[in-house]
Amino acid sequence: MKNRRLSSDTETRVERFREMTDGKLVNRRTFMTVLAALGVSSTAFRVTPALAQGREIVLVNWGGDAVTAMTEAFADPFMQADPEYSVYVDGSGPSSGAVKSMVESGAVTWDVADRNMPASLELGRQGLLEEIDYTIVDRSKVRPEHAGQWGIGNYIFSNVISWDTTVFPDWEPAGWADVWNLADYPGTRTLRRHIDGQLESALMADGVAPEDLYPLDVDRALAKIAEIKENTIFWGSGSESQQLFRDREVVMGNVFNTRASVVRRETDAEIEFTYKQGIVWPGAWIVMKGNPAGSAVFEFIASTQDPAAQVVLFELLGNGPVNPEAASMVPDELKPLDPGSPENFAKQISADAEWYAENSAEVLNRYIETIS
Repeated sequence: MKNRRLSSDTETRVERFREMTDGKLVNRRTFMTVLAALGVSSTAFRVTPALAQGREIVLVNWGGDAVTAMTEAFADPFMQADPEYSVYVDGSGPSSGAVKSMVESGAVTWDVADRNMPASLELGRQGLLEEIDYTIVDRSKVRPEHAGQWGIGNYIFSNVISWDTTVFPDWEPAGWADVWNLADYPGTRTLRRHIDGQLESALMADGVAPEDLYPLDVDRALAKIAEIKENTIFWGSGSESQQLFRDREVVMGNVFNTRASVVRRETDAEIEFTYKQGIVWPGAWIVMKGNPAGSAVFEFIASTQDPAAQVVLFELLGNGPVNPEAASMVPDELKPLDPGSPENFAKQISADAEWYAENSAEVLNRYIETIS
């Protein structure tokens, strides 16, 4: 296949970058970022990869505020403690497809990614991830279900019930059954355009006890969601869910606690939320097979287990600390918003990573058909 023709401006930049780097040590992040921006192959250069020395660690997350938050909470403290390393937070998004393509091509440029426990099982079983090195990473600093073979919890977030208190004053939903109760609590609802945390809420609304949720009864959950489909706006991104409440397009629904917290603050608690029957998830660090930083990445992961660092992330981003020791360090005014506090965690249901790893792809297709 022929390379696409570069514009004269791009050719000039490529030539200048080649002259600057030919035969020299180049920072991996700078090198790969410039090549991606130019849309050219690394084969155009003769570069000695300083990355092979393992002095740089690249963390990839989903971008936006998470880049600056993880830099401040995790990357900066690690670099201050060990100046020999540089940690770069890349916000390009570690989708499963991107991880698979990178590892299978042998062109791995990421070291550690921000995903979740189901993804760690799915990708790990395909041979795409390194096993977590528990001689370096401390499994006792997370709950047992948050320490997996290929993933280790890095924060907590939840699917929660959020509602408009100007429509329903002096009232709080008792659980998901109230969200489905259009007769007594009329108004447009919102659910996510993805199955995570939606099937559980539908089943609890239909009377399934939290301890009996798994394995999820997909047929029953989809039938329950179909009951309110015509009165529901399905959101795709977290920012979209925020905007639906800001614009008062919906009165109640299923959103992330991180988004609900922001809207709550912006509206002076006119938009409120509760952790009652919330579905709690751990984000998780995963390590790409053949990552350039090698075992050094586990030193970085271990540093992020510091409860003080996790409190910083919570203050900046709203993601709760996954280390239970951090709960007592959360400022008093923020404790009610922490999904990982003992009080809030006890009200919630822990998502079953194994079920999602086995069933997510197939069930998601059925879900999309149901809500379309």
